[in-house]
This record gives sequence, structure tokens and C-alpha cells, in this order.
Amino acid sequence: MTNLAMWSRLKSPWVIHFNSGACNGCDIEIVALLTPKYDVERFGIKLEPTPRHADVLLVTGSVTKQCAERLKRIYDQMPQPKFVVAIGACACSGGVFQGTYGTLGGVDKVLPVNAYIPGCPPRPEAIIDGVVKLLNALAAPPAPKQASEEAPKEEAPAPVEEAKGVPVEVKANAKQ
Repeated sequence: MTNLAMWSRLKSPWVIHFNSGACNGCDIEIVALLTPKYDVERFGIKLEPTPRHADVLLVTGSVTKQCAERLKRIYDQMPQPKFVVAIGACACSGGVFQGTYGTLGGVDKVLPVNAYIPGCPPRPEAIIDGVVKLLNALAAPPAPKQASEEAPKEEAPAPVEEAKGVPVEVKANAKQ
């Protein structure tokens, strides 16, 4: 993909929301993002009704057996590059519905997830922070490796903003 196309996708991500069987707590928080109080359009984030134009798939709720095929179909309709964000405890791990007969578990049982935003429900600030951190992680250039003549030292893990291809987990501002 060209640099211009990647730049435009990172500066103006279009998101689509999919409820895969949630209690609607996370859905209310996503709707709150669209209000003037949070103004997600300042980041270029736009809610898109069709998967054919969306870059980021926001998934809430644990994945039920009934909607797993539909979720996969929506994901397949999205153009490349596409990203998945699991919002809420249910989407991250299955939450209170984990282990029930009608659910498969978290979103990662069906789709590859790029960012996890835990909470029940997560605050709108946490959702914004998670999407922005995901985009920053994708935009960050890979860190150059420096050859040193000294013995290898214990290094701290790289911040999430510099990791490429690694799921981002956001814990800040999540309701308990």
C-alpha cells in the first residue's frame, strides 16, 4: 500500500460498530463518543454504516454462536488494511457470558484482534485512547537495532506505541 493511502487511513479512520451479543452497556458508551462532549471527529474518526468503507471494526459483547458467521462476513468485506478493536470485558474474554452454551467467548476466538479495551463498560475516554494508541502503534516506524560491543543488558519492554503487529491493551480510564 502506498504511503499516501496509509497516511490517510491513519489520519482519518472510519469505524464500524458490531454488537455480537452484549448487554448494551458498551454500546451506550460508543454512542456517547459521537456526542459533542467527546467529539471523536477531531481525531478524524467517523462512524461508517457499511463495512466496505470502514477501516476499524469496533466489536462489543461476547461472540455468540449465532452471530459468529455474520461477524466473520463483515470482517471479510472490509478493505485491507483492517483493524479489530475488542471493547469491553465480554469482547476481550467472554466476560460474564464465558462458558455458557450459546457463546464462543471473546472476539479473538473468531477474528484477529489488534487492540483490547477492557472494562464493564469502558469509559468513552478509554475507547478513544485505545483507538488512538492503535493508530499510533501502526504509524510508528520500527526502532533501529543498534549493535553494541557490550554484553546484552536487561531491557524494559517497548511501549505499546512502538510495537507493530502486537495487540494493544488499554487499561486506563476503564470502569471497574
